[in-house]
Amino acid sequence: MGHALCICSRGTITINNKRYLSIHRLGEGGFSYVDLVEGLHDGRFYALKRIVCHDKDDRQEAMHEIEMHQLFDHPNILPLCAHAVVEKGSKHEAWLLLPFLKRGTLWQEVEALKDKGAFMPEERILAILHGLCRGLQAIHNKGYAHRDLKPTNVLLDDDDQPLLMDLGSMNQARIEVRSSREAMTLQDWAAQRCTISYRAPELFTVERDCVIDERTDVWSLGCVLYCMMFGEGPYDMIFQKGDSVALAVQNDLTVPQNTRYSPALECLLCSMMIVNPQQRPYIAGIICQLEEIQPPPAGQDTTRI
Repeated sequence: MGHALCICSRGTITINNKRYLSIHRLGEGGFSYVDLVEGLHDGRFYALKRIVCHDKDDRQEAMHEIEMHQLFDHPNILPLCAHAVVEKGSKHEAWLLLPFLKRGTLWQEVEALKDKGAFMPEERILAILHGLCRGLQAIHNKGYAHRDLKPTNVLLDDDDQPLLMDLGSMNQARIEVRSSREAMTLQDWAAQRCTISYRAPELFTVERDCVIDERTDVWSLGCVLYCMMFGEGPYDMIFQKGDSVALAVQNDLTVPQNTRYSPALECLLCSMMIVNPQQRPYIAGIICQLEEIQPPPAGQDTTRI
């Protein structure tokens, strides 16, 4: 575990004997916030995620996120540069030092296009989708699932490559449910940790005798693809209007009529969003369909998928 020291009067922090200058707040959520910091040893910018831990359970969850980052060295998964857990009065904070990507999230890119009255071209969608699939397959191959894939949890680098972030909801890919109690426990967990408008149907009403697997991520990936194609997730507006997302996801997806995208891309989208999880393809099947539409760029290393 890293060692940290806060020197508030100078606006700097030290992690693992390296000092970082706080620049400004990038964003905040319910129990965490992210600051832009500059490494005084290398002049590079970083995003410092601070997770507020009120008790032992919070600290364990923060350590889980750190451990998930440490599992991967992959170009489509955001790496962890350093970390520390520090005392803040009666509480603790977990600090995750992450690369700063100035282009921001996929959601910000979709919003910027909407503001211009533009839509993402199919070739770009396919390229971003390739990267998302590679990152997800790396996670699935280690026996885990992301469980909270959405456009705000995808960063874009300078080469337009996507990086998966926010790994705190990751857990084992295959979860066997053998009782009503286990089903309710998983359902409650999903309600807290899996964003409602990107949550797979099987997580809204968990059956008492079933297996939940990594294909929940394939559903969420379909929602992300829909968002890239049409400027918002398929259930975003339903949630915003206060209607039942749980009910809406039980019906087959209706793809808006358009002439921008090929029938092959629409078919790929529909295959991701099959309501019955046992009929939904695994990520390897999605990659096969994707590469039939557009092979990976020449020279791209597919061995790291």
